[in-house]
Amino acid sequence: MAAEQIDAKIAGLGDWRGDTLARLRALIHAADPEVEESVKWQKPSNPAGVPVWDHAGILCTGETYKDKVKLTFAKGAALADPKKLFNSSLDGNTRRAIDLFEGDTIDEAAFKALIRAAVEANLEKPARVKKA
Repeated sequence: MAAEQIDAKIAGLGDWRGDTLARLRALIHAADPEVEESVKWQKPSNPAGVPVWDHAGILCTGETYKDKVKLTFAKGAALADPKKLFNSSLDGNTRRAIDLFEGDTIDEAAFKALIRAAVEANLEKPARVKKA
């Protein structure tokens, strides 16, 4: 059901934002074939909600605005970003985002590496503290 909701959101955009979100979605699936999709935060001002990609926790969300597509990585501050894809939400302690505007391109290999790093971050279990 979530996949159909995301398909409808992409189709409903009907412009470069839909094309961009569809391309990023395909890259997410290519980077992590086990990724799960959901739609969250549906409200009257955004009835289609926000696409969310999960693997052992949220990897990233895909929001669309009038002038951009924003991918927010839940644990982005903890991820290595050697190609400097993160260009938004840089001041927070947890999240980082990638804002793409009309005409922007993305380094696909670096983006897929970021997705794989987000999966690894979600799969890491905190060290258990043994009680004496």
